[in-house]
Amino acid sequence: MRRSLQALLLAALGTAQLTAACDYPDEGNMPLRRAVSRVKNLPDVRAWGDERHKAGDVVQYRLLLEPKVFVKSNCYWTVEVTANGALWRRFYVSPDGKRVLQTP
Repeated sequence: MRRSLQALLLAALGTAQLTAACDYPDEGNMPLRRAVSRVKNLPDVRAWGDERHKAGDVVQYRLLLEPKVFVKSNCYWTVEVTANGALWRRFYVSPDGKRVLQTP
């Protein structure tokens, strides 16, 4: 009985840490704009976007706050890059904007 209670408490603590690690920074809408800007200003994304604009395509950057993605205990928001509604690439950006991961 005591071991199951300990396991339950440890599980609850782990969940609380994951939730706390993904808190929205108290900076107004700056974290949202920063996440999109971090992806938009990557050299390969900028080159691709310029190429698509010249071809007449509509390029969009979609920030998805849910579901949150966790990689090595770090929380990430999803930013999708599309042209004419078709997904080109998906990136994961930390809420503080310091880490950007690209999906394969």
